[in-house]
This record gives sequence, C-alpha cells and structure tokens, in this order.
Amino acid sequence: MQVIDNSQNCTFSVFQMTDGEFSQVFPGHRQDIEFIEDLIGRLGDHETSELLAPVWGRPARKTEIAGLHGTLYYEYGEKRKFFPKSKRESDWDPSSINAAQRKIYAE
Repeated sequence: MQVIDNSQNCTFSVFQMTDGEFSQVFPGHRQDIEFIEDLIGRLGDHETSELLAPVWGRPARKTEIAGLHGTLYYEYGEKRKFFPKSKRESDWDPSSINAAQRKIYAE
C-alpha cells in the first residue's frame, strides 16, 4: 500500500500489508483507493490505529516491491470529488489519465 498525503516533502511511502489488513483497508470489490477519513468512519479511530500500527512497521523500498495494490490518501477530502466513486483506479474518467495509463486499463 502506498500512502499519499499533503506533506511538503512529497515522499510517499510504501508499506507491506497482510491480505487481512488489505481487505479491511480496501473492502470493496477490486478497490485500490481509500481515504483515511472513510477508513476511520468504518472502523473508528481506535480500531484504525490498531489495524495500521503493525503496517507502519513494515515499510518497503519502492525498488523492491513486487506490486502496488492500493493507495491510502490522507488529507485529500477537498480532492475526493475527482476520484471515481467506486474507489478503483481502473474507473478513472479516461480524460483524467495519461495515454500510457489509458492503454493499460484498456487491456
């Protein structure tokens, strides 16, 4: 899982998750986008903290990961209107993604 936030340093970390952790953060069918506010809304502050605590202890080097399966967004509430309601990257409006990505999703 990659974490994207509004930090000034623009270093977006990647973390390893178990299948169980992943399915709690991204519960929808083929979901690969989640907002921290929605996760907290589903699980509550305490359970979200408990779920993510071990994940933060498993950072991954981007050059060594076998696949990036989901993105957790922090502080993106004002931008969520641009995201697909399905919370799946494959459902982006084609005009909002570049030609290379359009080719991938067309396959």
